[in-house]
Amino acid sequence: MSCAERRIEYPVAEPDIGPLELQYVTEAVRSGWVSSLGEFIGRFEKGMANLCDAKHVVTVCNGTVALHLTLKGLGIGSGDEVIVPSLTFVATAAAVLHAGATPVFVDSEPRTYCLEPLAVKAAMTARTKAIIVVHLYGHPANMDAILEIAAGRCAVIEDAAEAHGALYRGRRVGSIGRVGTFSFYANKLITTGEGGCVVTNDEELASRFRFLKDHAMDRHRRYWHPEVGYNYRMTNLQAALGVAQIERFDQIVRRRRALIDAYRDALWDLPVVVNPAEEWAEPAPWLANMLLPPGKKASVVAQRLRQIGIDTRPFFVPLNQMPPYRSYRCVDDSGRPGCPISADLHERGIILPTVPSMPVEPLLDRVSQAVKACIATD
Repeated sequence: MSCAERRIEYPVAEPDIGPLELQYVTEAVRSGWVSSLGEFIGRFEKGMANLCDAKHVVTVCNGTVALHLTLKGLGIGSGDEVIVPSLTFVATAAAVLHAGATPVFVDSEPRTYCLEPLAVKAAMTARTKAIIVVHLYGHPANMDAILEIAAGRCAVIEDAAEAHGALYRGRRVGSIGRVGTFSFYANKLITTGEGGCVVTNDEELASRFRFLKDHAMDRHRRYWHPEVGYNYRMTNLQAALGVAQIERFDQIVRRRRALIDAYRDALWDLPVVVNPAEEWAEPAPWLANMLLPPGKKASVVAQRLRQIGIDTRPFFVPLNQMPPYRSYRCVDDSGRPGCPISADLHERGIILPTVPSMPVEPLLDRVSQAVKACIATD
């Protein structure tokens, strides 16, 4: 068997699903409520509200539409600008375009990988209607600085798709800005297979989201639709899976955090950063990530690991480098065009396997050897 054909022994991620999830999904099936009505929807929304310290949670069918629904619910559309980090998953910017607004990309902060507040300030114009703050790879962004910049000028939306349960100065992410969004994709800390939600403390806004996500149907007059809405509903089956995940959340977090700590211990003597954590933050242990020293390429490590059966993922490609987004403005911390920090993080950053149920010692040994070989290469 050639290196290229070697079987992957260590995938990047797998859902953490056990007997409780099977029990609740089976209950949902047996109840007959398998679509967008059923008791698990309310239970899941309540559980997420408790997890986020928020008053209102509105479930939807995935994290991308959670962002789109947020923008439409806030009345953001044609002629408006929305500031988006260049280093994020493409859904963050795609939702802005789907809403008819214009994304403006900003560079990253090199310590947390999240958007740089100085770049946000430089990117602001009279057309700026929202800032989407992505808590990238589970680490909270500098919310105080961003809220200060946005005060009285635009809405702050938290894309917390990768940061379930993370803390920013003792506060749960997702409920710090005006609106927060989450994804429950299969590799997230809480999964419903696909799925997402919108989080807010604004009752009127939550009502608006519920209205729009269900075909904009009037609550008091069935089949009366005064606006064009969307079918963004989560199913009871998905919610049943999510309820079990929330009940097991502490266990899931504990297992992933232990694996990330094991990576730190294994790589402590190398000039790499494993899952940064500022003193004011308690990041969510979503996936193990590693940043190589300047001048080294994560793609070299990834190739070595692939040859010995270990899968990886690169850091996200900066959105301003991709064909659909190249024409949009991109700003660094000095207001100059371009996002050099994001580009550098992409080159040096790698996502490592984060499946606690697999044998850890062989994984750590192989990763350590591959990283050492990469760093030793001129």
